[in-house]
Amino acid sequence: MAQDSSSPGGSLGVKAVDEVQAMIQKSLQLPKVKFLRQRMAEAGCTVKDNFFRAVVCQGRKGMAYFAPGHGIFVCSNHVTFQDEVNQLIIHELIHAYDDCRAVNLRWNNCAHQACSEIRAGHLSGDCHFMRELLRGHFKLRGHEPVHFYFFSSVNTYPLFFLSIKSSNRFTFHVLSWLF
Repeated sequence: MAQDSSSPGGSLGVKAVDEVQAMIQKSLQLPKVKFLRQRMAEAGCTVKDNFFRAVVCQGRKGMAYFAPGHGIFVCSNHVTFQDEVNQLIIHELIHAYDDCRAVNLRWNNCAHQACSEIRAGHLSGDCHFMRELLRGHFKLRGHEPVHFYFFSSVNTYPLFFLSIKSSNRFTFHVLSWLF
C-alpha cells in the first residue's frame, strides 16, 4: 500500500514525500534515465514526469516499485540518499521498459518477474562490483548479487515467496533458461 501524504522528514532515514519527489526530479536529469525514457517513447510508451511519484509505503519491504498502468513509486519512508533514488528510478524504468516491449509479459508469473529482475539488476548497475563493495558485500561475485537481489525482490510479493533452497533451484532454472 502507498499513500501520497507527506511524512515527517526529521527521523533518521525517513524523508518527506516532497523531499523525495525533488530527488526524483534530479534523477530524471541523469543520462541513463533520459536514455531509457527516450527508448520507451520510441517504443510507443511515453513516460511523463508524473509517471514517477514519491509515496509513503505501508507494509512494503522494498524501496520502490513499478505498477503497470500506474507508474513508478519511490517509498519516501525507505530512502535516504540521492544515489539510492537514482538507482531505484533506473531499476524500475527497466521494469517499465520490459512491460512496454515484452509480448505476453505476465507480472504474476514468477519466471517473467525473475527475468525482469535479472535484467534490471544487471542493466541498472545494482550488481556492479564497486556498488557491492560499498554495501559491504565483500564475498558476492558473478551471479551471487543477481541471486541476492532477485531473491529479495521476489520475496516482497507473497505470491512468489520462496524458501532459500527453492529460490536457489528456481534462480538456476531461470538463469539457464535465459542463457
